[in-house]
Amino acid sequence: MYLMAKKKITKAVYLKWYEDMLFWRKFEDKTSALYIQQKIRGFLHLYNGQEAILTGSLFAMEPGDKMITAYRNHVQPIGMGVDPRKIMAELMGKKTGTSEGNGGSMHMFSKEHHFYGGHGIVGGQIPLGAGLAFGDKYAGRNNVTYCYMGDGATRQGAFHETMNLAMLWKLPVVFVIENNGYAMGTSVERTANHTDIWKLGLGYEMPCGPVDGMDPEKVYEAMNEATERARKGDGPTLLEIRTYRYKGHSMSDAQHYRTKDEVAEYQLKDPIGKVLKIIKDKKYATAKQIEEIDNRVKNLVKECVDFADESPFPEPENLYAHVYSEKDYPFIKN
Repeated sequence: MYLMAKKKITKAVYLKWYEDMLFWRKFEDKTSALYIQQKIRGFLHLYNGQEAILTGSLFAMEPGDKMITAYRNHVQPIGMGVDPRKIMAELMGKKTGTSEGNGGSMHMFSKEHHFYGGHGIVGGQIPLGAGLAFGDKYAGRNNVTYCYMGDGATRQGAFHETMNLAMLWKLPVVFVIENNGYAMGTSVERTANHTDIWKLGLGYEMPCGPVDGMDPEKVYEAMNEATERARKGDGPTLLEIRTYRYKGHSMSDAQHYRTKDEVAEYQLKDPIGKVLKIIKDKKYATAKQIEEIDNRVKNLVKECVDFADESPFPEPENLYAHVYSEKDYPFIKN
């Protein structure tokens, strides 16, 4: 068993954070435009505004640690190392996508990069996250699983069953509630007796608490503490990371439940703007260097779109591949 010293947040780290978060934001903006052009079909859930959670989390991770989340899941696999071109191709249903175009927006997946979805069933990933952690503990691996969910998913029974078992077995998992305030479109105030969702951990005597989800440093500090607790064998943590989504629940969301003034107020707390201000205040980069980062991001987004556009769709005859009705399915023995 080993424990990692707290990492220093240096100039290089801030510059990487800025470039990563800016790319994720621009990537999502482009998917929105492609959806309107009907190049992306079905559901589309954007991560705009919540980037600090992923940024701080990735900084706390070590090689071999795992991540699992819900359906707002385009940029997480990119952060875990998946080629963003393949993510864009998957979004557009192309053969070169991470699941050869069969998964789409809500079902990103990369075993190679320890990213386990991408789950369309609300709360469905929560017990699976505990299962990943159980697998590591059973095999004697010193890894930790990060299991993310929205505020709405905490109303599911599977959430409570998983909290109980994770504490009983002291599983190496960090449960993260990305509380953007509205679940699919109903405020926390209207769905719970109290708005401090982190207190749900108290009933299981699980370490728990709230975190400022608009600040990547604060996210890192909380995630690092929880991760080290799990790595030591002391079991899970429940963190309510309070954030805000700048876009609707999905592309079909008219957002009647909030005002434009409210969105504008939270945009003043934009995590990308916060990181950029620190870079400028500490003179970590010149205006020209910041412009170069912006141009790299713009060019990479274009590369992703071009790659997906030029990629073929899957062959129609493969429509029924990889399903249980397949003859001689290799994972089921009669």
